[in-house]
Amino acid sequence: MEHQVQRARNAFRSGRSRSLRFRLQQLEALRRMVQEREKDILAAISSDLSKSELNVYSHEIITILGEIDLVLEKLPEWVTAQPGKKNLLTLLDEVFVQPEPLGVVLIIGAWNYPFVLTIQPLIGAIAAGNAVIIKPSELSENTAKILAKLLPQYLDQDMYGVVNGGVAETTELLKQRFDHILYTGNSAVGKIVMEAASKHLTPVTLELGGKSPCYIDKDCDLDVACRRITWGKYLNCGQTCIAPDYVLCEPSLQNQIVQKIKETVKEFYGENVKESPDYERIINLRHFKRILSLLEGQKIAFGGDTDEATCYIAPTVLTDVDPETKVMKEEIFGPILPIVPVKNADEAITFINEREKPLALYIFSRDNKLVRRMIDSTSSGGVTANDVIMHFTLSSLPFGGVGLSGMGAYHGKYSFDTFSHQRPCLLKSLKGEGANKLRYPPNSQSKVDWTKFFLLKRFNKGKLGLLFLAFLGILTAVLVKAAYY
Repeated sequence: MEHQVQRARNAFRSGRSRSLRFRLQQLEALRRMVQEREKDILAAISSDLSKSELNVYSHEIITILGEIDLVLEKLPEWVTAQPGKKNLLTLLDEVFVQPEPLGVVLIIGAWNYPFVLTIQPLIGAIAAGNAVIIKPSELSENTAKILAKLLPQYLDQDMYGVVNGGVAETTELLKQRFDHILYTGNSAVGKIVMEAASKHLTPVTLELGGKSPCYIDKDCDLDVACRRITWGKYLNCGQTCIAPDYVLCEPSLQNQIVQKIKETVKEFYGENVKESPDYERIINLRHFKRILSLLEGQKIAFGGDTDEATCYIAPTVLTDVDPETKVMKEEIFGPILPIVPVKNADEAITFINEREKPLALYIFSRDNKLVRRMIDSTSSGGVTANDVIMHFTLSSLPFGGVGLSGMGAYHGKYSFDTFSHQRPCLLKSLKGEGANKLRYPPNSQSKVDWTKFFLLKRFNKGKLGLLFLAFLGILTAVLVKAAYY
């Protein structure tokens, strides 16, 4: 383990990953891997999650290809130093911010979307010029194996390594020193990752989860709302970190919501959900039993069928759910949708704010003012109004949590920024020393007055203002020299 991390560090120190050309070549190779070995990748993910290859392609492959294309297009712009604003004392200097790679990055992937949640942050880390150690989830065993096999065939083997294994291997890996760690998973393990990182003062990005609420307003198209909620909740058998975890609505809406979800489930998956190629299974028996325990003592309005032999749990809706019961105390991460009655939007806001900050918040309403009020009155990793999950699909939006749902963000340019250090640079000339005497001892009231003027004075950005700034810059040395002597 130590040898593999050191190998990556030595590769990084060689400096070759700093060049734009190298980064583009690696990203192009990664795209080639996805395209040329598509069948192998689809088969591995499909096997891990009992998922049709069409759904694997839609949920994971498309996202990765789109992200690579975006980064290849934008990376020359992103790596370019950005000019910084100057004050009167630095008018003649060069001021800029230069993004630079952090070093050796550790990416710990998740099992529920084992390809996209591992490769998408990898794209950002490569784009930023880092060396990377990739640790796929051991629960998605086949995907982990295919990544360990394919990545060294296409990417620089010294710069990018794959470590497979379970808790013991991950624990040993976390003892090593990294320059950034990105972890996707639950908050319990997130705390372990953060504690391990703290020993080296390593910054972390934690993509965790939580109970993402979904408020349905009475002023709403229930048909549309329930179709979109049904899609997002039962996608990947509910094993999606930003799936709507529970519904908040007025009591009068409960039965209508149940009926419309029931109709939509039949439309999406047919009369026999268990036979549908579009409906997945729970990842393993341990998670199956955990989810099953959440049904104890609940009022099942729809669904509830299970099959332990195949880890099948039918799309299920619970009504009149007590907020103090077990199903409301932990992230469900399965195909169970509790409905918690609330009197109105104000009570919904209070309910949300009394709990940990979620990874996502969903609001269904025709009332734009209500939508804005709920956004302004709550806190969450992200928000989608009148739909679910779709904010994740936009590379122009940062994806990440807040509070117990995580810290930091990635996707698109945000990935590049996460894995980069924004290095401030000021390049001065050895000339013009007269102006610098303002900051040299001995101090005086005159120097303080002039410093206040040059550092605190604000001017408009019009042509006259710019000319005046230039004039003052030239005049500064003369005035200071006269004051000094």
